[in-house]
Amino acid sequence: MTPSAIILIVLGLAAIGYVLGRQRALKTAQREGVKLHSLSGYHGQSVALFIAVPALFLLAAWLFLQPVLIESSVSGRIPQSAIPEGGARSLVMFDVRRIAEGLNQIVAGGDVSENDLADMRADVTDVRARLAEVGVALGSDVSPIVLQTAKEYRATDLTASFVRNIAVLVVALGFGAWALARIRPGLRARNISETFIKALLMGSSLVAILTTVGIVGSLLFESISFFNMYPAKEFFLSTTWNPQFRGGSELGILPLLWGTLYVSFVALALAVPLGLMIAIYLAEYAGSRLRSYAKPAIEVLAGIPTIVYGLFALITVGPFLRDWIAQPLGLGSSSSSVMTAGLVMGIMLIPFISSLSDDIINSVPQAMRDGSYGLGATKSETIKQVILPAALPGIVGAFLLAASRAIGETMIVVMGAGASAQLDLNPFEAMTTITVKIVSQLTGDTEFASPETLVAFALGLTLFVFTLGLNILALYIVRKYREQYE
Repeated sequence: MTPSAIILIVLGLAAIGYVLGRQRALKTAQREGVKLHSLSGYHGQSVALFIAVPALFLLAAWLFLQPVLIESSVSGRIPQSAIPEGGARSLVMFDVRRIAEGLNQIVAGGDVSENDLADMRADVTDVRARLAEVGVALGSDVSPIVLQTAKEYRATDLTASFVRNIAVLVVALGFGAWALARIRPGLRARNISETFIKALLMGSSLVAILTTVGIVGSLLFESISFFNMYPAKEFFLSTTWNPQFRGGSELGILPLLWGTLYVSFVALALAVPLGLMIAIYLAEYAGSRLRSYAKPAIEVLAGIPTIVYGLFALITVGPFLRDWIAQPLGLGSSSSSVMTAGLVMGIMLIPFISSLSDDIINSVPQAMRDGSYGLGATKSETIKQVILPAALPGIVGAFLLAASRAIGETMIVVMGAGASAQLDLNPFEAMTTITVKIVSQLTGDTEFASPETLVAFALGLTLFVFTLGLNILALYIVRKYREQYE
C-alpha cells in the first residue's frame, strides 16, 4: 500500500471520528441532562485531530528515516570485492536502488511472481533482459552480488513498508478510540482543538526557516566534501574553468562569477531606468483609463516563460547584434554574447521593477504631494525631491528582487550568452554564469562523488553567500532611509 493510500485512509478515519465524536458528545450531554462545555463540533474536531495528527506525523517520520536506515543496513552487506577499483560504495548503492526499483516494476507488471523472484538466480544475463523491459539498463560491470543485494534491498523495503502501514493504522485507531472514550460534557474540547490548530500554525511558520536551514546544510556539507578533494585557494582565486572528469581539472570560480555579474549588470542597466520611468509615468502622469490598459500589458511580460525569452535571444536579438553591431565594429562574430543575454533578461525584468515601484510610489501619502505643491514645487520637482526619496526603501527592494532574478536566471543565459567561461570586457563575447555551470555539472552520467560534480554545491554556496550579502546591504539601506522619513 502506497503512502498516498495510507494518507487517504487516515483522513477517512478522521472524518469518521469527527462524526462519531460529535454524536457521542450530544448523546452524552442528553443522557446526563447537562450542557456541553464546548460545541459538539469541537468534540468532533478533537477526535479527528487525535486520529490524523499522530498518525500522519509517524508516517512522515517513517518515510524520512526508512530509506536512510535501509540503505545504511544494506550498504554494510556489500563486500569490498564488489566495489569497482577507484569507485565508491555510493555508486554501487545507486545501482542497487535502480535494480530494486526495476524488480518492483517487474512484479507489479505480472511478469514474475514473488516466489519466482525469490528463486531467480543472481546472474546478470538471467535478469538483464527483464530489467531492460522496464527501462533499467545494466552495465557490464554489475556483479551478481549487486543483483543479490538489490533483491535484499527490495525485500527489506517491502517489509518495512508493511510494518509502517500497520503502525500508522494502529496509531490512528488507538488515539481515535482513546479520544472518543474520554468525551464527556465537561471536556474542554475547544481548548484541545485550538491548541492543535495553534501548534499547526506554529509548525507552518517554521517551514520557511527549516527549509532555509536544510538548503544551507545540504550546500555546506557537500561543499566541505568538495574542498576536501580540491583546494579552496585554487577554487576562489584561479582564473581558469576547465573541468575534466578523468582528472586534471581546473575549477576556478572567477570566470563564472565575472560572467554572472556582467550579464546581471547589463540586464539591470536596461531594466532599472526603464522600469522606474514606467512606474513614475503610470503613477503620476497617466490617466486612469490609460493606466488600466498599460499596466496589465506590461505585466504580461512577467508571465512569459524564460525559455521563450531564450528562444527570442537565440533567434532574433543575437543575430541582430552580431550582424548590425558586433561584426561591423570588429567586436565579435558570435550571436551568443553577454549583451544578447543581458538585453533579453533586462526586458524580462522590466515588469518586476515597474509593477513593484508603481505600487510603492502610489503608497506615498497624498499629503506629502499636497504639501510640496503648496510650497510652490512643480510636479517634476515633487517627484524628484519628495516622492522618490519617500519611496526609496521600497524601490530598493524592487531593484533587489530584480537583481536576484537576474543572478539566478539560467535558460536565457544558456541560449543567449553561451557556455564559455572566460574573463573578458567585450560584451559581444560569449560567456557563462554560475547557474549554468551548476546545471551542466550535475547533468549527465557522471560520478557524484567526484570533484567535478561536487563543485556544483560549492558554486551554489558561493552564489547563496553573495545573494545574502546583497540582501544585507539592501536591508541596511532600507532601514537608513526609513528612519529618515518616519
